[in-house]
Amino acid sequence: MSLVPTTSTVKVSNGVNVWYREAGDRAKPTFLLLHGFPTSSIMYRNLITILAPHFHVIAPDLPGYGFTEVPDKFEYTFANLTDTIELFVDAIKLTKFAIYIFDYGAPVGLRLALKRPHQITGIVTQNGNAYDEGLDHKFWGIIEEYWKTDANNTKYIQGLSQFVEDPKNIKDQYSVGFTNPTSVDPTPYYLDKALIERPGQTKIQVALFYDYQNNVKLYPQFQEYFRKSNVPVLATWGKNDYIFAHPGAEAYKRDVKNIKVKYYETGHFALEEFVNEIGADIIDFFGPILH
Repeated sequence: MSLVPTTSTVKVSNGVNVWYREAGDRAKPTFLLLHGFPTSSIMYRNLITILAPHFHVIAPDLPGYGFTEVPDKFEYTFANLTDTIELFVDAIKLTKFAIYIFDYGAPVGLRLALKRPHQITGIVTQNGNAYDEGLDHKFWGIIEEYWKTDANNTKYIQGLSQFVEDPKNIKDQYSVGFTNPTSVDPTPYYLDKALIERPGQTKIQVALFYDYQNNVKLYPQFQEYFRKSNVPVLATWGKNDYIFAHPGAEAYKRDVKNIKVKYYETGHFALEEFVNEIGADIIDFFGPILH
């Protein structure tokens, strides 16, 4: 057992070499932490150390992010990201686990839950959306317009490529809506920026923007899963997120019987300002349930 995170890789059968962080005792209940755009498992660097005395913690880098290595012919869809994580949990022999879902990690985790509901013991959703109300249309509007066209529409590809390549749009996710943005550790921003500037990254991110529409189509199935599974849910939401708005957290109450919703006066990356509070909330809520 190591309370200090270790890093490893495992090659799964679709050819993806998944890079991941791990800490805690494997005999304890497991949390699988799934990150979002434009970051990697680095977003969980502090949360892992808080949770590790209480849980076994795994945080992989999704294909297209962080240090996970992907074959050249890999098609970047959320179905394929989910398939990769499904292969990953089998490769490292996880049988039962709770999921922490955030941003793009939400559809990946919830798609996995649809495929393997018997394996999911709980959900922490931190700005991890599953409802139409959670899509802030000031952000999503241009992407929703793109969904109404062909994937090869030059106008939208150019516009969204410029969005991906402008570092301000990464920086904003670490500052807009934050209580004290000047106190935020710059490390993840600079890593995100460096990794997203790698060759081929813009094309990957635009492809996932387009494919996100297929997650929205699954929202009703996610909601049915919440109703039928009785899965416990802790929603910890950066209240000022301009990408996944806080009405998306409230919406979970319609379908989840065992739920607690907490808001924090911060933006998208809530862990950057409230990791101690969110970590304590997870331990308090899931400690009695999972142990």
